[in-house]
Amino acid sequence: MAERLGVSRRTVERYRSGTLTTPQKRLQAALVEETESEWQPQVRAQAREQAATSGGMMVHVVAYFGFAATGSSDDGRERHITTAISPTYVQQILQLQESGATEEELHPVVAQAVTESYFTEWGTRAQGLRADFTHVQSIDFEF
Repeated sequence: MAERLGVSRRTVERYRSGTLTTPQKRLQAALVEETESEWQPQVRAQAREQAATSGGMMVHVVAYFGFAATGSSDDGRERHITTAISPTYVQQILQLQESGATEEELHPVVAQAVTESYFTEWGTRAQGLRADFTHVQSIDFEF
């Protein structure tokens, strides 16, 4: 790390141990950048793995939802929905993202995940309901 930052190893060690508490602005900025560049990918990878295997994730969707079901009286309309989705859907979404899928290509999987978790409450109500969404304003994922 010291080599990449252009300082001595001892300078980095003093900063890490707390004996050097006010490094030069250039060094401080470089340390923050270097730490984030090494740390963030690992943290993101761990969060993605946990979400895909056991934890699931939250999805925030703003879109027009329309419905197809027998006896449905809920007309389609724009909704702002935040709901937890299962690891099964997280795996599908992450695989699509990693393969370079566009946001529009994610829509069917996200619609199915939101239908299952939000509208049918994991199969406990509204059997056979299918929710499709169009006019998507935003989709955000939170691990």
